[in-house]
Amino acid sequence: MAVVKSPLSETARTVTGEALQGALVDLVDLSLYAKQAHWNLVGPRFKVVHEHLDEIVDLARQAQDDVAERAVAIGVNPDGRSRTVADRTEIQQLEPGDLADDKVVAAVADALFEIIGRFRGRIAATGEPDPVTQDLLIGITADLEKQHWMFRAQA
Repeated sequence: MAVVKSPLSETARTVTGEALQGALVDLVDLSLYAKQAHWNLVGPRFKVVHEHLDEIVDLARQAQDDVAERAVAIGVNPDGRSRTVADRTEIQQLEPGDLADDKVVAAVADALFEIIGRFRGRIAATGEPDPVTQDLLIGITADLEKQHWMFRAQA
């Protein structure tokens, strides 16, 4: 099996790989988090919030694929296994059972805010070692910030 030769120095690859792995964990868990809320949502705004949660899932799934493929392109193996995500996630998990629409809106907005903060840290960390990865993270952050604004507007 051929290993991708990295265009980055070992130090740059390590820093960038860590940023991409952290982003991958956030995005995989965000997609699961939004689906959990989607399935258990109740309340008068069910339909609007239910459909909006699918937008979050779609965004997270596309972004996690982009992040994982970027990692491979620089010679880093992404780890999106369920145990890895469960062990490393920093997202405050939802309660089991029915979830009121107003509480879901607030919880998703809070989760997005936390993830955006970590993404902004990764943007700063990758500026020097790998501006290509930084650009990818900037684009994903812009999408996350748009969704954060949309969920905050519903609160």
